[in-house]
Amino acid sequence: MALKIAAVNPLITATAGADENLLVVRQYDEEKDKVGVEEMERRCEIGEGGKHSLVVDLLGDPICRVRHFPSHIMLVAEYGKEREIVGVIRGCVKTVTRGNSVFVNLAYILGLRVSPSHRRLGIGKKLVQKIEEWCKQNGAEYVYMATDCTNEASINLFTRKCAYTKFRTPTMLVQPVHAHYKPLGSGIAIVQLNPRLAETTYRRVFANSEFFPKDIDNILCSKLNLGTFMALPRKFLPKWDPKTGILPPSFAIMSVWSTKQLFRLQVKGISMLTYGCCMASRVLDAWMPWLMLPSFPDVFRQFWVYFLYGLHMEGKNASRLMKSLCAFAHNMGRDDDGCGAVLAEVGQRDPVREVIPHWRKFSINEDLWCMRKFGDDANEGSNERCGPSDWLKSRPSSPLIFVDPRDI
Repeated sequence: MALKIAAVNPLITATAGADENLLVVRQYDEEKDKVGVEEMERRCEIGEGGKHSLVVDLLGDPICRVRHFPSHIMLVAEYGKEREIVGVIRGCVKTVTRGNSVFVNLAYILGLRVSPSHRRLGIGKKLVQKIEEWCKQNGAEYVYMATDCTNEASINLFTRKCAYTKFRTPTMLVQPVHAHYKPLGSGIAIVQLNPRLAETTYRRVFANSEFFPKDIDNILCSKLNLGTFMALPRKFLPKWDPKTGILPPSFAIMSVWSTKQLFRLQVKGISMLTYGCCMASRVLDAWMPWLMLPSFPDVFRQFWVYFLYGLHMEGKNASRLMKSLCAFAHNMGRDDDGCGAVLAEVGQRDPVREVIPHWRKFSINEDLWCMRKFGDDANEGSNERCGPSDWLKSRPSSPLIFVDPRDI
């Protein structure tokens, strides 16, 4: 997978404010911007005074969240005579399905941050506008972003000021990693698929889904991908020959992506009482694993997560097979000291949504995705492959949404 930032035309803009300061938006320069970006993002950490906060450590690589896309960029906003970095935004362009096996070039915007001391100055909107220019220059037909449905500031920026439309609301399911192992279930075999077989299987079962990436082979071969696994009834195992390309009558499949080399998370600002209760549950679970206590992981030191993607199930007792796969992923995380949670994101109408184990308190029932189509006014960027319909206005051809692990 190419790690080089895609070529981009100079994206610079200057705006005079009331105090004659200047705002400049330009491409991120790792050598001179890294320290400034890290300092700015520390000021934007989630949480308020007196409340707990979730701190993200990008491990010294501010561009890590888009680095694994072949076409990607990061922009910074400088403000004032001292050229202080007060905002950042990241973006990428990829080719995905919009349903019915039709591919479109889609841009994804993420990691928008503006320093708390420089908000309400139009910096966020300017960053969005400049990265959209880059996206269009790199062939994007649509652009989308994802945010928590309770993040009113972000929603207002994109829907009211940048003409985005609320598009999809997938569910983010979070399962803490306990100190005990989860049982896999009797009569179930779990096998690891090689990347080529996994690619073939995914292209078949997600052909009519939305957001399925054309470069799925790059994802499956990434060093961050821990493998693709299939669960099937053990009685089918001797009769199933993967070389034939015929899938078992009943199966469940998923892949596991680790953020260990991307970023670390840490919860700060909790009370000593809460900390003591959480750690006590962990100790009891470790001492008496046979009780299978729902203990709380140590998220008060840096941890990473496993992201489950490509979840799909078919056939009789498929729900039981999927639960077994999720338990298998949990146990993988349990053996990887420092893995605090297992995450999955699926469509609201995807059958696996009701099967994946999770804690409601930490899950997000509606993770809002907003989208915009480029070239609406002048019909630029029209593509005959897409036909006359507009993805934004068309009904989904499938309940399945493929969530790219590189998006998290």
